[in-house]
Amino acid sequence: MNEFSLLCRVLGTLYYRQPQDPLLVPLFTLIREGKLAENWPLEQDELLQRLQKSCDMQQIAADYNALFVGEECRVAPCRSAWVEGATEAEVRAFLSGQGMPLTDTPADHIGTLLLAASWIEDHAAEDESEAIETLFATYLLPWCGTFFGKVEAHATSAFWRTLAPLTRDAIAAMWDELQEEEEE
Repeated sequence: MNEFSLLCRVLGTLYYRQPQDPLLVPLFTLIREGKLAENWPLEQDELLQRLQKSCDMQQIAADYNALFVGEECRVAPCRSAWVEGATEAEVRAFLSGQGMPLTDTPADHIGTLLLAASWIEDHAAEDESEAIETLFATYLLPWCGTFFGKVEAHATSAFWRTLAPLTRDAIAAMWDELQEEEEE
């Protein structure tokens, strides 16, 4: 797994799964022990340290539910809530067209889109970047800046107030890398 895929997998998982999900225990352990920073490919040390210091699981889980879960959530986690005329079906069709296996959960959820970037990156041919660029340019970048701004503004826990700019900066760095590869 390359650095791009690692970033998308970690960030996507944090947004996609409930914090109390047993599958997240190893990831939260890495964050809490400061070991995620050792393998993080971007220069985001300050944000990673803030994330490490804010691993109160009860607070993280309560804030996750208030932010992203249910009809009355503070910040809708799906693209269709942010982009006028956007539908979950168009994202589902795009991801299915890439061969990505999907579940019944919304395909346009921020976590799903980040996990999809990892999946596409892991399954693409070495010189194939069109699908990942389309995913970013069409399905992620038009709304994610606003989304992460709202997460930062509405989060009550330091964890989510920190994860939002960390993710926004990581997405920007990955997009810059994709653009540089395209120019070469």
